[in-house]
Amino acid sequence: MNIEILQTSLLLGIIAYLLYRNYGHSSQPNRPKSIIIDSCGLIDGRILELTATLFMDATLIIPEFVLDELQLLADGRDAHKRDRARFGLEVASELQKQPQTIVRINKSMRDSGQPTDSRLIILAKKLNASLYTTDYALNKRASTEGVAVLNVNEIAQQLRPVALPGEIKKVKILKKGDVREQGVGYLEDGTLIIVEGASRLIGKTTEVTVTRTLQSEAGKMMFARLVSAPARSSR
Repeated sequence: MNIEILQTSLLLGIIAYLLYRNYGHSSQPNRPKSIIIDSCGLIDGRILELTATLFMDATLIIPEFVLDELQLLADGRDAHKRDRARFGLEVASELQKQPQTIVRINKSMRDSGQPTDSRLIILAKKLNASLYTTDYALNKRASTEGVAVLNVNEIAQQLRPVALPGEIKKVKILKKGDVREQGVGYLEDGTLIIVEGASRLIGKTTEVTVTRTLQSEAGKMMFARLVSAPARSSR
C-alpha cells in the first residue's frame, strides 16, 4: 500500500475515533447526538470518509436552507464557486446513500430571513446538536454561544506528527523567511518549517535538524538548522 494512502487512512481513523468518543454514542442525556452540517462541511468532502469509517449513533442533519445556498451557487456564474457548490450537493447525496449513516433534511428556518450562520447556531441550540464546519468564523462564534463544534481541520492540526529537537528531516526550501538568511519550506504533512541559513537554497531539498516546535492557533510550525551547520552555543 502506498505510504501516503496508509497515512491518510490512519489519520481518518484517528479522527473518526475522536469524533465518536466526543460526539457519538453516549449515555449522557445532555450530550449532542445530532450533527448539523453546514455548506463548508459538505464542500470540504471529508465527511464522507469519516462516516464511511465510523460507527456512531449520531444523526446527520442537513438544513434545507444550506442546500438552497449550495443550489444558488451551483446555478451562478462564478465557475469556481459553481463547481464547489455542485460538489457539496453531490456529497449530501452520497451521505444519504450510505447504509450506515442516518441523514435527516431539516426544513425549518428556511424562510427566516436571518443570515445562514445565525440560523445554523439557532437550529443547533434548538435541536441540542453539534455543528460540523470548516468555517473559522462560524466555529468561533458558535463556540462562544455554547454550541459544540466539530472542525476536521483543527483535529487534523492536532494530530500532525510531533518532531523532537535533534530529529533530522528532509525539506524543500521554497522561499526566503522574514528574518535574514532564513529559508521556509513545508514537511509532507503540511507543517511549516523555518530553516536558519537556508535562504541560498531556494528550490533545493536539504536535510535539516529540528531545533524546536511551536504550536499556535494558526497551526504547528517548526524551526530547524541545516545539518551541515554547527549548533549554536548555549552560552
